[in-house]
Amino acid sequence: MKTKVLIDLTPHMDDLVALLKDCVASGASVGFLPPVESQTAHKYWQEVATTLTAKPSTRLLIAAFEGEQLVGCVQLSLASKSNAKHRAEVEKLMVHTQHRGNGISKALLSHLEEEALVAGRRLLILDTRVGDIASELYKRMNYTEAGYIPDFALSATGELDGTTFFYKMLS
Repeated sequence: MKTKVLIDLTPHMDDLVALLKDCVASGASVGFLPPVESQTAHKYWQEVATTLTAKPSTRLLIAAFEGEQLVGCVQLSLASKSNAKHRAEVEKLMVHTQHRGNGISKALLSHLEEEALVAGRRLLILDTRVGDIASELYKRMNYTEAGYIPDFALSATGELDGTTFFYKMLS
């Protein structure tokens, strides 16, 4: 397995669409409700692709590959306000269900943290649904739980789920 920063998503669009659909279908809270239509997923990734090539770029996408197949990704959203250029947000950490349990999430986060430092970002923030397994990963990766907000996002069951906020100071 290898990770790398992607700028051109075009060659990976089919894998990215499949990844988003798979993660949402398996219950991931990443801004979509199941089922995600292929057209909706494709449009989302096209919008992300536009932000990756914007000048100045405010987003990085790090992808994980098994051979030539993209099996996971995470995004780093760089704060652009003049008083916030020291921080970034970790967004949409996703690993295909067939490839979970192999350290891919940890590798993606480690690579993301390296890229954040290169970009001059010392503070990372993120949120995840209360009770998600991702919370344990973030704790193992030395992210600090900062609190939660109830009724933050609609779930596939129609319930409103809370979200837990985490942060990490990089050095």
